[in-house]
Amino acid sequence: MLIAVKLVAGIASHSLGLLSEAAHSGTDLIAALLTFVALGVAAQPADPGHPYGHGKAEHLAALAEAAILVGASLVIAWRALWRLFGLAQGQVDPRWWALLVIGGVMVVDAVRASISYRAGRRYRSAALQANALHFASDFAGSGAVLLGLVAARAGYHWADSAAALFVAVLVLLAASRLMRLNVDVLMDRVPPDAQEAALAAIASLEPAVELRRLRMRQAAGRQFADVVIGVPPGAAVGQGHAAADAVEEAVHSALPDSDVVVHVEPRQDDAALRERVLAAAQRVPSVREIHNLTVLRVGPATEVSLHLKLPGDLPLEEAHEVATEVERAIVDSVPEVDTVQTHLEPLAEAGEGRSVDDSTADRALVERIVREVTGGPPRELRFLRTDEGLLAHLTLCLDPGTPLAEAHARASEIEERIRNERPEISDVIVHTEP
Repeated sequence: MLIAVKLVAGIASHSLGLLSEAAHSGTDLIAALLTFVALGVAAQPADPGHPYGHGKAEHLAALAEAAILVGASLVIAWRALWRLFGLAQGQVDPRWWALLVIGGVMVVDAVRASISYRAGRRYRSAALQANALHFASDFAGSGAVLLGLVAARAGYHWADSAAALFVAVLVLLAASRLMRLNVDVLMDRVPPDAQEAALAAIASLEPAVELRRLRMRQAAGRQFADVVIGVPPGAAVGQGHAAADAVEEAVHSALPDSDVVVHVEPRQDDAALRERVLAAAQRVPSVREIHNLTVLRVGPATEVSLHLKLPGDLPLEEAHEVATEVERAIVDSVPEVDTVQTHLEPLAEAGEGRSVDDSTADRALVERIVREVTGGPPRELRFLRTDEGLLAHLTLCLDPGTPLAEAHARASEIEERIRNERPEISDVIVHTEP
């Protein structure tokens, strides 16, 4: 009915503005039909072929509506420009009843826009919100046509074509905004506000959980979140499930009616990480020995350093290639590692050693130092003569409850004191036992 009224009034008054409004309303009819069909499809529940539901049907309909608006606005703009530049014949005859028609149309447009906007907000429907935007642009366009007809009655006949051109530009801007919004949803663009709300909800949990990944998408006003969290490797199944429930509830509270899937993974502790790094490095054929492997957390990054022992006669260039291969193998096998530093050392060749019987002074020195540090004599002490010099082997007897760090500190102190007081002893090897 509204289309027919605009069309008859436009033809009778030769008003391009009214004719453009009739064409615009024609697109409203098509858009309304699309919205009706889309809402029916979107309301269908999820099925095996559409596990996320059918909500994106609304966005497809809104995109189709925007495409129709673009086509209508281009036709209107083309006709308006032709008349403005005198390329098309015709002069507007703005009768008083044409003003009444366009005034009535504006009332209808205002009511339709208000109803669609409230319904779209209430049901979070992209299709209804698109209709509200469409009807609001109708209202603004009808206002421009009314002003154009009033100006034409005053003798400015070009104002009607200018109003039609304004309607075309207005519709084109609305269509472009509608396209951008719905293309973002169809392309699964992250909804920034929803993502920030989900992140804040997860961060506020007590006890805290390790958030490893959050992926979000939306359809028909509903948010979908895929969350990956880390729990201690020794946590029971029930603890992991409880953490997942807490995350799901927090996101639901921040984003009502959201669909949340939480995946639980064991956290990698430093011991497991060291084992994986060591295994990756040992797979390189030329590596003979690895020691002093250290894992460092530097902010969000993980750095690894280690000492590589290679044959002493290996050229430096080849040794560097082996080190590079080790670094590459670690980074490829252990993605958590960001940086690897290697220190190259020559592999000690097998040598000959012979027991030393006459070492009374050296024995007395070592026993004295051990007594001063541990309070008792060494359990075992022997000396070997090697090509590098005198080598001392000794075994310490410590309390079984002594922490390993303290036992190592005492052994290191004994080694340092022996070397300082008797430089002739080239190396000291200390073994600790309970």
